[in-house]
Amino acid sequence: MMLAMQTPALSERPILVVDDDAKIVRLVRTYLERDGFAVVTAADGPAALDAIETHQPALVVLDLMLPELDGRAVIRAVRRDEEAAATPILVLSARGTTIDRIAGLEDGADDYLPKPFSPAELVVRVKAILRRAAQNASTTAKPTPTGGSAGAAPSGAIGGRIAHNGLVLDPERHEVTVAGRMAQLTHVEFRLLQTLLEADGRVLSRDQLLDAVWGAEQSEVLDRTVDVHIRRLRDKLGDDPDAPRYVATVRGAGYRSAPVVS
Repeated sequence: MMLAMQTPALSERPILVVDDDAKIVRLVRTYLERDGFAVVTAADGPAALDAIETHQPALVVLDLMLPELDGRAVIRAVRRDEEAAATPILVLSARGTTIDRIAGLEDGADDYLPKPFSPAELVVRVKAILRRAAQNASTTAKPTPTGGSAGAAPSGAIGGRIAHNGLVLDPERHEVTVAGRMAQLTHVEFRLLQTLLEADGRVLSRDQLLDAVWGAEQSEVLDRTVDVHIRRLRDKLGDDPDAPRYVATVRGAGYRSAPVVS
């Protein structure tokens, strides 16, 4: 799956709803369109991948129990694709146990809403994910403050970019490279890494990371969600939790950026 065309602005892209239950598709579509979103749909896994390539959606609302190719396989395929990897995915599934939710997040979902669900809550979650994605996309390089003020950039900041032990995070381009190799991160993974690096060595609790990445309104997001995304982030960066170069665990407290290696 390769997206050869230039990606349109986030606000110009539709929401893709993927479910083989036509009633649920109509329900979700109705509520999203009431809020002004353009919506496209797909009823199975292969059709979902085709729609992602064709429409470059701003977000995917994805059922897991799909014909031909299940939702978890769709998530993994999207996350492996160089162009589509950062597409936010909200899972909407009857598989609502904690184990199912963690598995979906480990596959690369950005959020998980079990069925039966409130359509109004789904719209709120869609807006929250898109708001985070828009913030990431619109972040621009800013001059580094002088005089050692509280708003000073991290010590590794270079013209808005942050360099840390061979890793470079570029907020303007929404790109992360490790030793010159591009790391394909989701919006949540990117925001987690950016938040930790910008803290410049300060320890951030799981609650602080939840507020920074998911927003204070997402009170039902599990603490375990942070751990799942940190684990995926480390895997993509090739970071060893026992000898971290980028993200260090502080037992009983949370996470911090790893010490700079001179």
